[in-house]
Amino acid sequence: MIDDISLWSHALAAALFGMLAAWSAQKAVMEKGHWALAIACTATAAFAMVVAAGDLQPRSIRVGEGLVSVAWLGYMYALWRIGGGVRSALTLAALYGTVMFVTVLATTVSAAPYFFDGSPRLLNTAFFGSIVLSMISTIGSLMLVHNLYTAATTDARSVIRMPMIGLAIYWAYDLNLLTIAYLSGEWSIELSALRGLALAIIAPLFGLAMAQTGRTKIRLSRTATFQSLSLVAIGGYLVAMVLVTSIIDAIASDYARMAQVIFVFGSSIAALFLLPSERFRAWFRVKLSKHLFQHRFDYRAEWLRFTDTIGRPSHDGASLDIRIIQAVADITESPGGALLIPDESGQLVMQAKWNWKGAEIPGHAASAELGQFFLKTGRITSLDTIRATLNEAKESALIPEWLLGDASAWALVPLVHFERLAAIVILQRPVIDRTFDWEDFDLLRVVGRQLASYLAEARSQETLASVQQFDEFNRRFAFIMHDIKNLVSQLTLVTRNAERHAGNPEFQADMIATLKSSTARMNEMLARLSQHNKVQIEEPVAAEAGPMVQSVTDAKRLAHPIVIGGRLDLFIVADPARLQQALSHLVQNAIEASPTTEPVCVMIKRVNDQGVIEIADKGHGMSTHFIRHSLFKPFSSTKPSGFGIGAFESQELIVAMNGRLEVTSREGEGTTFRIILPLARGSDVKTEDYQVKAA
Repeated sequence: MIDDISLWSHALAAALFGMLAAWSAQKAVMEKGHWALAIACTATAAFAMVVAAGDLQPRSIRVGEGLVSVAWLGYMYALWRIGGGVRSALTLAALYGTVMFVTVLATTVSAAPYFFDGSPRLLNTAFFGSIVLSMISTIGSLMLVHNLYTAATTDARSVIRMPMIGLAIYWAYDLNLLTIAYLSGEWSIELSALRGLALAIIAPLFGLAMAQTGRTKIRLSRTATFQSLSLVAIGGYLVAMVLVTSIIDAIASDYARMAQVIFVFGSSIAALFLLPSERFRAWFRVKLSKHLFQHRFDYRAEWLRFTDTIGRPSHDGASLDIRIIQAVADITESPGGALLIPDESGQLVMQAKWNWKGAEIPGHAASAELGQFFLKTGRITSLDTIRATLNEAKESALIPEWLLGDASAWALVPLVHFERLAAIVILQRPVIDRTFDWEDFDLLRVVGRQLASYLAEARSQETLASVQQFDEFNRRFAFIMHDIKNLVSQLTLVTRNAERHAGNPEFQADMIATLKSSTARMNEMLARLSQHNKVQIEEPVAAEAGPMVQSVTDAKRLAHPIVIGGRLDLFIVADPARLQQALSHLVQNAIEASPTTEPVCVMIKRVNDQGVIEIADKGHGMSTHFIRHSLFKPFSSTKPSGFGIGAFESQELIVAMNGRLEVTSREGEGTTFRIILPLARGSDVKTEDYQVKAA
């Protein structure tokens, strides 16, 4: 009988510590400090398995126990190091090293009889020597347990309490066994056999500690309870197997072996089918919450999961609508759901569906009256209750037939944001059917308000993005209107001059060139106005300033006399198209500000390591206050017909090319704009006289 107890208790201990070893090794990948626990659990499981597998001599068992003790001492030292035990580190290491050395020495002495035989006196000396050394190491280990627990802070004690209790039980049992062996002169077979039960008892303590890893306070959480009861259930399962196989062996002696094999095989297959079952786990959680806890929900865990689902996009890139359905469904453990939103007319239409493949939801899912009802009441509705009281419930006439006819549809959760219905979540029936209670209603109501605010914020962001698109379009249109005004002014002057110079071949050639240039500008403006055109500044390149200036002045020469000169061969770093656009604005402004007899001067200069393009006029000028506060702001202009866009757009274009725009002006004398851009590398730096070309 005692042999059977030893066999099955050590087998149970091996199974429990084996599971703990696998669990701690898995957690060690993610969290620091679990490798030491994984090694200690592995050593304990291996020791219990070896004891259960064969008829070992007491001295062989003592060797295994010594190795297990060394592993658990290593785990305690790792706890101390992880907990920040930096002070007196050398002293602590020496203390643990001394206890480990005594343990290894006791183990070595226990193994001495394997190397010499035939000398009773030496065998007796080795026996008592190993017992004394083992007692010393065991007492030292218990002292280290006490030292580690008392040195920890209050919060840390709540974390390490269970492991310390388990280790205290382990070494206290070992100390009693050693004491009886020392007094009686032989090992107690009964106490050695019951060691397996002691190991099986302390295993769940380590399981509870692992479930609380990383927490400064231990409390009875659903996760820890579920895991602990799972370990107890597994232990009970193994104990039941032991009892049943023992009964079979006692009753059916002729066919005992076959019956035992059939029972073990059948029960193992049943466990493999039952334990991974989603339905079984859901049922177990429901019963656990119902009978062991005051509240159905662990509100802290539910809220953390809710915020994680909503606030962190999933790996598959699920939209906010899908995440909203999932967040509500997770609370009630519903496998799927759908989201209905009101359209412009107030009717409810399907917006999204999650994990509900069998649901056939029409385009217009429900009437506007149902949405108004939920807006006024905010009621979470159980469809089972509606089906049971079809003629009594107020909303029964408003709920569509397709929803009442779908037995998998379980509940409706309205998402109300202030005085507006944001959406309605339809929940699919959970795997384990249950009825709603007050906790469901309270939690879903709070969650519904929070989700409604998320939806409202998302819709506001979409509206803001749409408004920004319109703002961008209006911005482009304002620039286009300004360019059109410039083209109209230019074409008006051409038309006016055509009445006097229509027969002049040179004028005709210039007029055709002007019309071509104006047409090209108009096509470019239409392209810029298109929503598919993304107005971007190209990367500036080295370009010759003279041709760019001439292309702008040639198009405007018929409207007003222009003088260009200076370093026409100077290379600057710019985007040619955007620079010509800025020049066109500034030259046109100078033409409109100048008297008809005064030419506009455009000069190209080199100042230090920069290229400067000056546009000067002899117009009425601008005040210092206007330049400082209004010139570069849109829709501010000194001209009666001006839009106030040219200077603003020119500055933006030039700044985007890593340049700057400066202006000097005096009222009654004129204005000078300076476009300052970087010189291209390798530019000619010779000093030359300005060569002026008058038109």
